[in-house]
Amino acid sequence: MTIETEEELAGMQQVSEAVAVTLKKMREYTKPGITTKQLDEYGYEVLQSFGAKSAPKITYDFPGYTCISINNEAAHGIPSESTVLKEGDLVNIDVSAELNGFYADNGGSFILGKDVHGLKKLVDTSVSALHKALKEIRGGKRISEIGRIIEMEAKKNGFKVIKNLVGHGVGRSLHEAPNEIPCFYDRYNTQRFRKNTVVAVETFISTKGSYTHEKGDGWTLLAERGGYVAQHEHTILITDGEPIILTKANGI
Repeated sequence: MTIETEEELAGMQQVSEAVAVTLKKMREYTKPGITTKQLDEYGYEVLQSFGAKSAPKITYDFPGYTCISINNEAAHGIPSESTVLKEGDLVNIDVSAELNGFYADNGGSFILGKDVHGLKKLVDTSVSALHKALKEIRGGKRISEIGRIIEMEAKKNGFKVIKNLVGHGVGRSLHEAPNEIPCFYDRYNTQRFRKNTVVAVETFISTKGSYTHEKGDGWTLLAERGGYVAQHEHTILITDGEPIILTKANGI
């Protein structure tokens, strides 16, 4: 969406705070021994405290309030009573919501407790790639150049990027134009970021392979060959200079 009034800006700030605080609190609530269903229900309670509704549930009838993906799950993991979190798990939580007609989206991967699988570098690379990309986004910048920055940061650290998961516009619905903000360089993408628009920029950094495939439950996407994927995402407002990070309260 394009922000044209103070009321629209306030609406985006409110929903962005709701998803950002929910993500941060869910991360803090996560501990070995709880199920991803318990974690999701806690996230629902936090969203409710803001008066916000789960965007994947109201938009796609997703079987959960948030997406929680564990280890080799790359995205869109379904919260489950049978998935018990363990020390060393790579946990990804993605929280998007609607509040007063506005939508925002954010997510992040983290290691639960000890780094049993040696994934700290993967997570750190995903975070650094996101921040390097965000610093360069402004009105008039080619979307493909941001993908190049993320891809270069991944390669420099010995990782790949996922090519079939992308960032997107957001604001009056969960997914808006631009429909694709890839985390790789696509020379055929001539679109540019526009000032005063709201987008969700995300990284998908992989230890193996550049594509995900469906698990078979209709939602969950798996990394290739038992690999791991780290994702980090902010909703931002594009300006003439550095963007305003609307979801900065998530602490990423």
